[in-house]
Amino acid sequence: MAVARGKKTFINNSTAIKKSDPLYREKAWYHSVKKYTWHEMSATKHLKLVASYVPANKQTKKTIVIAHGFGGSSSHMGEYAGLFHELGYNVLLPDDRGAGRSQGNYIGYGWPDRLDYLKWIRQVIHRNGSQSQIVVFGTSMGGATTMMISGEKTPSQVKAFIEDCGYTSVYDEIKYQAKSMYNIPEYPLVPVVSGINELKNGYTFKQASALKQVAKNHKPMLFIHGSNDKFVPTRMVYPLYRADKGQKRLLIVHGAAHAQSFEHAPALYRETIHAFLDRYFH
Repeated sequence: MAVARGKKTFINNSTAIKKSDPLYREKAWYHSVKKYTWHEMSATKHLKLVASYVPANKQTKKTIVIAHGFGGSSSHMGEYAGLFHELGYNVLLPDDRGAGRSQGNYIGYGWPDRLDYLKWIRQVIHRNGSQSQIVVFGTSMGGATTMMISGEKTPSQVKAFIEDCGYTSVYDEIKYQAKSMYNIPEYPLVPVVSGINELKNGYTFKQASALKQVAKNHKPMLFIHGSNDKFVPTRMVYPLYRADKGQKRLLIVHGAAHAQSFEHAPALYRETIHAFLDRYFH
């Protein structure tokens, strides 16, 4: 359940759109809009990766790279693509290794993916020019991926990061989920699964730390978390926010469950992101 590719019973993977959905407009737009398919090779393991790209209505050098969550894919990020497109940006939505149309048998939790996203970022610069301005955005595992990218040396074209409900580290998250979902204690299972993952994928769950990565970040970061998050507990955002070294802002969306902040408070979410982007995109 932790790292093998496959359907996760505890995740709603439906892409069906209901008219009653507060984000119906954004999701319906993404469902029907023409998408360009981009390809990339993973930074390790030689996997073919696939992404969808939608250019802005009005030509711009500003692009948002959108990272999806655990057990999801780019097709589940339509409301965010719609939000950024409405704000006038190009959007690139990769399928992580082990997800969607991309190859791979294992979910990377953002750690190997951070290096893949650097390749996607370079492809944006190659295709759209050196004047490109890029912001990386992600929710849940995608939020952790965003923070993990922030600790790497990113091109100067990367201007800022927006993370929504990401975890402190893969170890912390799996330990929390083992207890909350299956009532399984940390020992011996979590270290054993981490050891197997190291053999198969080359990293331990403790190594895969968003907390250590944000401590190396000096670019602006917007942190978002729902106050009622029981999947990646809200308390995880505070040490992440404190550790970050760049200009930063924290938005706690009162009453929002996991990855539901946009749906729960669409106007607040949109306005906060709009103000943040206005500040760091010139």
